[in-house]
Amino acid sequence: MRTAKLGLLVVCAAALIAGRTGPRVRAQSRPSTIAATALADVRAWDGAVDRMTRDGTLRVRARSEDVLLPGRLHERFDQYFDGVRVFGGDLVRQTENGVTISIFGTIYPDVSVDVATTMAPDDARAIIVRLSGVEIGASRVPELLLLPDEAGGARLVYRLKTFAVPDAIEYFIDARTGAIVRRLGAAERQSASALGTGKGVLGDDKKVSVATLSSNFVAADLLRPPSIRTYDLRAKLSRTLDFLNGVVGLVASDFALSATTTWSDPVAVDAQAYVGDVYDFYFKRFGRRGLDNKNIGLVNVIHPVRRDDVFTASNDVVGTFYVNAFYAGNWVMVYGEGLPAGVTLRGQRWNYLAGALDIIAHELSHGVTEFSSGLIYRNESGALNEAFSDIMGTAAEFFYQPPGNGPLKAEYLMGEDVITPGGIRSLANPTQFGDPDHYRKYVNLPADPGHDYGGVHTNMNIVTHAYYLAVEGGTNLTSGLSVQGIGPGNRDQIEKVFYRGFTQLMPSSATFSVARAVTIQAARDLYGVGSAAERSVTQAWTAVGVQ
Repeated sequence: MRTAKLGLLVVCAAALIAGRTGPRVRAQSRPSTIAATALADVRAWDGAVDRMTRDGTLRVRARSEDVLLPGRLHERFDQYFDGVRVFGGDLVRQTENGVTISIFGTIYPDVSVDVATTMAPDDARAIIVRLSGVEIGASRVPELLLLPDEAGGARLVYRLKTFAVPDAIEYFIDARTGAIVRRLGAAERQSASALGTGKGVLGDDKKVSVATLSSNFVAADLLRPPSIRTYDLRAKLSRTLDFLNGVVGLVASDFALSATTTWSDPVAVDAQAYVGDVYDFYFKRFGRRGLDNKNIGLVNVIHPVRRDDVFTASNDVVGTFYVNAFYAGNWVMVYGEGLPAGVTLRGQRWNYLAGALDIIAHELSHGVTEFSSGLIYRNESGALNEAFSDIMGTAAEFFYQPPGNGPLKAEYLMGEDVITPGGIRSLANPTQFGDPDHYRKYVNLPADPGHDYGGVHTNMNIVTHAYYLAVEGGTNLTSGLSVQGIGPGNRDQIEKVFYRGFTQLMPSSATFSVARAVTIQAARDLYGVGSAAERSVTQAWTAVGVQ
């Protein structure tokens, strides 16, 4: 049994749970949100976690040592009922030398469902194939889950991702009837080694780690710990979709390749070079080894369509494979073609999406989220998912590029190097693009594909603006509250605070309020109570209206 160490947070749940799940009794059908670091709360929840682990209600998903704070350990627990995982039910416990520091998470204390089902996984896959119209490879096995709903109940479902135009969809179907229960976005957007050279999309010179294959050089990085490969699908959209759905695998002939070490395709040059840069950024700044922190391989997909075919492509294809980039799950990134010269969308020119470091870092950061907090892609947790990617995309840009305006300069705009003029979002001033800068302006939308799963790309800007204020300082336009930022010279402190909070302390169903709590806790852990980092982060969240 662990003993609790003094902490400074609060329990956000209406009450702690009792019986086998916690130290106080209160029947409820709603989820309980835990943000416990105050001494009494940590002690209570620490005992509850141990009891729930012993009786099988919680199972350890992962344990990881904290490279930013040696001696700290993070344990992630998933909630189970009768052997079936409860979707969105998870906890994160932080300890130091066996002493618990904090516990964050969401659990469903009264979930109770008959988990017997006569439907086999293959039958579930067949139903999802019929519902989606997408062929799915036999290697994609649906996961049996308990899915809580907003009404306080739960249903036994199968879960599986599919990829099609216009979007990737994560299906949750009733494990008895086969009916669709929920749909979520699955594409979170936006040999011997050698060294190649080439010019990127913006005409800048780059070095590219490549490999030899027969008489050619292919975009395969054999120098870094993980395999980094770039595949050129050569405008074969159906093959791209078949690959994403596990129907076919990519082979040697799909590699982006060059007859010499001087590469002529700027898209392949940028995709291969920038992914390596982002890997290095995560390792040098945070000590992280790739998306899963275990050097899992990385796959880029470029040229899924032909640029000049945009005039005959459907709007859905244009929105997915031309003016978009997305993380497809399973460590795969897909980069859109942009638009031909002279063609604009809403007054902006769209170049190849692989030509922007912040976009590539954004997409890879979705992979980091997949392998850490697993933030569920809807409503506030979905907005946090997108916000973390913009924050890390911006941080990577400042890590490599000098501050300033214009191409290849670090600034607080997203995608500004390839979406001109202006990019698509601003961390410094979200209202520039009509996005909310304060929780008072949070946009409540249905959590379905037609409404961006609860407006995740809209509401995310509240969070990214808090990050900006914590670094740079300034005044929130809506609240009028000022923030004393940490200052650009110390931006790495806020980067580490948000990285640590989002990847090591954050549960999958986190709200903005929980995000505030975990980042404040991360600042205290890293830099101390009353530190400038804690002050800046606390003031920033208050300025954007998140309590």
